[in-house]
Amino acid sequence: MTPPRTPWTAYGALAASMALVGSYVALSKPLVAAMPVFLLAWLRYLIGAAAMAHWVRRPAHEAPPGRRTHALLFLQGLLGNFLFSICMLYGVSLTTASAAGVIMAAIPAVVALQSALFLRERLDRRALAAIGLAAVGIGLFSLDKGAAAHTAAAASATWMGLPLAVWGNLLVLAAVCCEAAYVVIGKRLSAQVGPKRIAALINLWGLALMTPLGLWAALDYDWGRMGAPLWALLVFYGLAASVWTVWLWMTGLRHVSAARAGVFTVMLPISAATIGVLFMGERLTLLQWLAFGVALLGLIVATWPTRATPPVTRTTDPSAG
Repeated sequence: MTPPRTPWTAYGALAASMALVGSYVALSKPLVAAMPVFLLAWLRYLIGAAAMAHWVRRPAHEAPPGRRTHALLFLQGLLGNFLFSICMLYGVSLTTASAAGVIMAAIPAVVALQSALFLRERLDRRALAAIGLAAVGIGLFSLDKGAAAHTAAAASATWMGLPLAVWGNLLVLAAVCCEAAYVVIGKRLSAQVGPKRIAALINLWGLALMTPLGLWAALDYDWGRMGAPLWALLVFYGLAASVWTVWLWMTGLRHVSAARAGVFTVMLPISAATIGVLFMGERLTLLQWLAFGVALLGLIVATWPTRATPPVTRTTDPSAG
């Protein structure tokens, strides 16, 4: 597979990556119910490592990575894979789904902020408008879900003097920052390392970090709970989370600024909700459909072709000189 050569194929790769993330997040609910989070994450990395073993070797045309590149690969695996999964899964368990959704709607804005700070990317008006539309759209969708799922026990429980819901919101916010760092670091890495090798290497870092926790979770696990359908779903989850989504994202990111790529994260909740409607019997309200329309409008604004500025031609005055 070769990297996309036009912005539109790059946009397609970014959109497909986030849509696939939303799909496997929605479809992995039976897996989360059947096994501990740490064990599920560990098996995901194992599946990814087996599938991408032939991607680890450096191709002949690629320069040897220096210490800075190795450090970025480690940070990519630590923030984008390991810490994001832990913060998000435990954060959502402590707060309401609506609150988590509103906070996650900040991903495009946080990506833009980090890209401006660390990559020195300039944010034009259209990029800012696209980021704003994406955040407003997903925020409206999340707010319409309501907070009915938040139990009274969770609301009254505290830790270190703060309600557990507040800790949950902070963990989700930390996950947002991790996801934004994943985009920004990936943009810098994509200029030095190929997309396939990035996917393979950050998966190995995730595997190394998760192995102690995964082995600990596997000690007392009843493997009889895993039937053939769950094993098949686990393989899909491992390939989608560790291989396909990362390769697609890094492939598209080579040709798009980090701030503009961040707008495509709106495809994550849109895809997850679509899976819920098509396969899980969920229904969307009119406001939620409107929210999706606003979020998709943000994508249109971000990807609309820019009018080329005509070149300035100089004329020579025959009477001059």
